[in-house]
Amino acid sequence: MAENEGAILELAELLRHPEDLDKIPFLKAEFTRKKAAVDGQLKIGLKDQLEVTQSGMNSISEGQRTVNQIKEEMMKIDKLCAEAQNMIRDFPNINLVSQVHRNFTQVEAMKANIESFDGRLKDLEQLLREDDQDMENQPNLLDIHHRLTQLRDIRDDAMDQIKRASDTSLESHLQDYFTRLDDVIEWFDDHLGTACMNLIPLVQAGNHGMVVRLALIVEEEEKSDKKVRALEDAQREHKDLASRFKSMTNGPKQLRGYKEKFLKTIEAYAQPQFDKAEERFLEEPEKLPKIMTWYFNDLNAVKLGMVGLMPKKWKIFKTYTDIYHRLMHDWLIKHIDNPELSPPHMLSIIDWSEKYYAKMTKLGWDPKDLQPHVLDGREIELIREYRQLIVKSVDEWMDRMFAADRKSFIERKPDTLDNNEHGYFRTKTLGDMWRMLKEQTAVAGECGRADVAEGVFDAMFRALKSRQNMWQKMIDNESMKFKQPPADQEGMQVFQDWLVAIANDQIACIDDNEEAGQLGYLTRFQRDLEPLVTPKYTARATIELDSLRDGFVDLGTHCITTFVSLIFKVDFRSTVADFFTPKWYNEYAMKRITTTFDDYIGDYSKVLHHSLLDILIEELADELLVHYLSSVRNKGAKFRRSDPFTEKFKDDVLTAFDFFQNLNTRGDLTGLVTVDFATIKQKWRVVDKMVRLLEADKAGVAVVAVYEDFKKEYWDLQMGWVEAVLRSRDDFDRGMLSGVKAKAGEVYVERGPETIMSKVK
Repeated sequence: MAENEGAILELAELLRHPEDLDKIPFLKAEFTRKKAAVDGQLKIGLKDQLEVTQSGMNSISEGQRTVNQIKEEMMKIDKLCAEAQNMIRDFPNINLVSQVHRNFTQVEAMKANIESFDGRLKDLEQLLREDDQDMENQPNLLDIHHRLTQLRDIRDDAMDQIKRASDTSLESHLQDYFTRLDDVIEWFDDHLGTACMNLIPLVQAGNHGMVVRLALIVEEEEKSDKKVRALEDAQREHKDLASRFKSMTNGPKQLRGYKEKFLKTIEAYAQPQFDKAEERFLEEPEKLPKIMTWYFNDLNAVKLGMVGLMPKKWKIFKTYTDIYHRLMHDWLIKHIDNPELSPPHMLSIIDWSEKYYAKMTKLGWDPKDLQPHVLDGREIELIREYRQLIVKSVDEWMDRMFAADRKSFIERKPDTLDNNEHGYFRTKTLGDMWRMLKEQTAVAGECGRADVAEGVFDAMFRALKSRQNMWQKMIDNESMKFKQPPADQEGMQVFQDWLVAIANDQIACIDDNEEAGQLGYLTRFQRDLEPLVTPKYTARATIELDSLRDGFVDLGTHCITTFVSLIFKVDFRSTVADFFTPKWYNEYAMKRITTTFDDYIGDYSKVLHHSLLDILIEELADELLVHYLSSVRNKGAKFRRSDPFTEKFKDDVLTAFDFFQNLNTRGDLTGLVTVDFATIKQKWRVVDKMVRLLEADKAGVAVVAVYEDFKKEYWDLQMGWVEAVLRSRDDFDRGMLSGVKAKAGEVYVERGPETIMSKVK
């Protein structure tokens, strides 16, 4: 199951886009070729393995025959000994006398050894003290080892005899007597361990004598341990027979394990260097090859300076290489299995594999001989993980930044916004966000793989679109708190400041001015992207970038639209409600509205991007017109034939025109406002259409004719609004409305771009 999942993931990686289906014939041929090559290698490997297995089985059979022959010979010797005893007269007496003499000799030798033991031990201590003063050379090391081995054998023989004696009451006393020997052994082991830990520095320093002495001691101890193991095996398999040969029980009785300790010191010497390398690697992952220089220096020192000083059977260069390679493997696997590993560290490890094997090849090693593979053959998986690490990093950064923005936006605390060099309001995280994306783009490009970069860019596109959507939803949710009466209006100005800052952010993303050498964040992002991806992906990325650019425009416009809608929902809530009511005739509501507009434009013209200032003014004009026309539904709105509503309409329109027309000539807005007043004026012509509906003679088809003309010019004119206008006439009757509805069913109008009437319901 796991293999199937791996194959599916690999296939998904190769066929990521619909266009990749064209690669299937090529991929099929490529995989067929690789399969044939693998099958050939497997056949050769199987043949070699069978030959090795057969050779091993032959060796085992030959060894078994040799063991059986030795066993038969020993049985013959035992039989001859038994027969010889019967051939010699008085053999039992002679044998007894011989045993007594031998035991007496052994006791005498043991007595002499015990009596001289303390003095010999003191001599050893003196030699060790002398070597303490010259740890780099330790001239007495061989002599100390020889004498210490004799004392160890004396102790082992004594303890062995006391354990086999019928009276063991003196065993504890004997153990106490030999206690000092353990201290001397520990002292000696410390000297030997120090030499082993400094073996490579000794070779590099040219202290070959010390290395040779060390090798001789370890080799001698290795032989001693082999004898002990052989004795243990013989006693375990042929206990009765082995006990008859006293010479087999002479010498060392316990395994001392100096060869194993020697091998452990190789690892113990290298491990601290790996630990030190790890600290530097975590700080500067890109310098991993330089950090690991010591590794190859050590192996090179072993190859050039140590091989000739050690027993050939040890294969010391291979021994060192195997231990170092295993440590390197474990060190790298530990890091790549760390879920907190950063993308730069992962990339450094991926690149390191090839460099590592290249350096080992220079040392004379075939990569096949270095087992296990230093990264367990997980390069493809690691590259996929590397890409996912970057994607994860991007997502986490974007989430953290938006969480910070959301908190500041909802709480609306003072000093949560910045001003750029032009004085425009800006959020504090926009620059950080694009800086982070640039850094992660560089990280994705460092591996030199287009598939990695493309996967990262896909994640960035998703994150940027998600950010746009979340901003819009959050703006809508927060604006509703102010639009629904009786809402608390405290903090609305800060909210409007935020809307301006968010809108400015969107312009900063797409504001390109190549003449001034100024490029928006998105264009700079695109230029960083293109060198890292394939031409096919570039075409798709262009579509994504255009979509993002449209999204930035839409979000910026949405902020301005929300800003304007808040003005009408909050500032003009009561003012708009008086339009077309009796109070309208005696008030200067339009003048109050344009004065408020003037205040807003004056306050925000310096902190709002100049391109958005035009949009703000256009939105103010459109929203005012929509609310003005929609006010026909106000409670109490009624147009009487005797009221001067025509003049009032004219006065309101001229007041609005005067305001919008003069914006381009205001001194404080010079160079900032480029609104086309003619466009605004053209939209406001619809007020004249409304007045004509109100003025048209009730008799005849005048109202119907006015409606028909209105509908032909504004195809999206809503019947509900027309009905509200007609009902606001003091002379309204159902016949007037019926005639208009009948004409609406007859009139054919061609749909076109939306007009202002699409917003008037």
